[in-house]
Amino acid sequence: MSGGYARLWAADPAAWAHCGAAWRGVNALVDRRAVGLSAGAVRLRDAWVGSAAGAAGDRLAALRAELLSVSPVPIEVDQVLAEFATRLRQARARLADAVTRIDTAGLRIDREGRVTVPATAPAPPGATVGREAGPGRAGRPVDRAAEAARLSAEIGDALALAELADREATARLGELTTAARTGWVTPPPAYRPPPGAPPEVVRRWWAGLTPAQRRWLVVHEPTRVGGLDGVPATARDQANRLLLDDHRERLLARRRELLRHTPPGPSELAGLTRIDATLGGLAALTDRLAAPGTADSPRAYLLGLDPAGDGRAVVALGNPDRADRVLTYVPGMTADLADADGELGRAARVAARATALDPGGETSAVLWLDYDAPDFVHEAYRSRQADDAATGLHRFQEGLRLTHEGPPARQTVLGHSYGSLVVGTAAREHGLAADALVFVGSPGVGVDHAADLRLPPGQVWASTAADDVIGLVRPPVELAGRAAVGAVLPWLAGDVVGRPDDDLWFGRDPTDPGFGGRTFPSGRYGHTGYWDPANPALDNMAHIVLGR
Repeated sequence: MSGGYARLWAADPAAWAHCGAAWRGVNALVDRRAVGLSAGAVRLRDAWVGSAAGAAGDRLAALRAELLSVSPVPIEVDQVLAEFATRLRQARARLADAVTRIDTAGLRIDREGRVTVPATAPAPPGATVGREAGPGRAGRPVDRAAEAARLSAEIGDALALAELADREATARLGELTTAARTGWVTPPPAYRPPPGAPPEVVRRWWAGLTPAQRRWLVVHEPTRVGGLDGVPATARDQANRLLLDDHRERLLARRRELLRHTPPGPSELAGLTRIDATLGGLAALTDRLAAPGTADSPRAYLLGLDPAGDGRAVVALGNPDRADRVLTYVPGMTADLADADGELGRAARVAARATALDPGGETSAVLWLDYDAPDFVHEAYRSRQADDAATGLHRFQEGLRLTHEGPPARQTVLGHSYGSLVVGTAAREHGLAADALVFVGSPGVGVDHAADLRLPPGQVWASTAADDVIGLVRPPVELAGRAAVGAVLPWLAGDVVGRPDDDLWFGRDPTDPGFGGRTFPSGRYGHTGYWDPANPALDNMAHIVLGR
């Protein structure tokens, strides 16, 4: 990105993002060629025997292995170019902000980015130093020379960010060029971290591997790499993208198996309904993964995917290992792979609002749907699924801290509805690598006081809309008399008898003053309207993510 001020103005981040997406498309060509070689090998075995046939089969297998060895590379090029585009957007936003303030202050900037005080033009009437001006305060007159120096430094910082991004992208692409000559993949040592290993163990193991060894693991053990907290987001994304077709084929194979029942019985029909919903969700998620990154919707990183049962997914918009702030969103009841893209959209709206408020920074938004969310109300009345999910959320957040590059990001964890209980349980039982917790539409978070969440109470936030149906369970006695509940639903009697009247199902209401946290307002948008563009709750969540 050499060329300085004028060159940065002329740069087109979107063009680089689209170029990366085009590279990603090369992977489909690699897959088709590999499938063709496999099919040819099968036909060969059926029609030819002997030593020559064996040698030909071995050659086809070697060619297929060589093709597959490069399969992570187009995805890696896309990642490099998408992240370069993101840094260019940041640099341009910082540059635009500085130029706006230069114009406001009546200063001058030349094509080289030098800021000067015009010799003849006076300062604009009433111009004051921005940080000191405000309602009820006039501020002090601008020291124009000092302001010119400050703005020159800010322009220099923006140009330096673009130059650094250019050097970094060049180095990463150069490493791939070197790998093309020396070999894309090399088998790693035999040791593998056991399932559920602490992220710090995983991180040390991964750091001890060469790039070629890491690519070997992505190609040959994508399921392991894609699910390990402590492996960087780029490698997890490569591994999980390589598994997408396998996931789809397994679902389709299961669907064909169910259709063999003629006519299909109730269990087969239920299975078909679930599979079709999961396939639809997987298709929507695949479309999201295929889209080039933009300022409002950064490139997606697939950090985890399991279509079994209701399905699970962990998806980040923007690379969380490089962002200045990271939002992890945990959805609530009925969340599954079928509507993962919709849930991801909620996290995306918070991140987009944060970016609008601070376009010079970088925000990554993560959908963490790596637990079995309750499907029905009677399941959501119990904490079992939250208890089961707590360890995984704790481990994921620890992994984000360890894989982050540069200064630590500000990490915010947001739980909605039953997801707020997941967040609260993880914080209470294990602690969370987070700088702030946010609960919206909460039925209780598993504790009665913010201090029990192991964060400073001033960094625990909550909001519940006045028309949120979650209020119908507060207190339980309002649903029916305690005796009636015990008589009609005896398995709930132990949960409701003797509870304070201001309790929710899972502890004190986090918006209650006695909880000890902080609250922010929400408009009347119901249980799922916290992300509505007109709801002040959306701005409030974005400000919390920014640390304001």
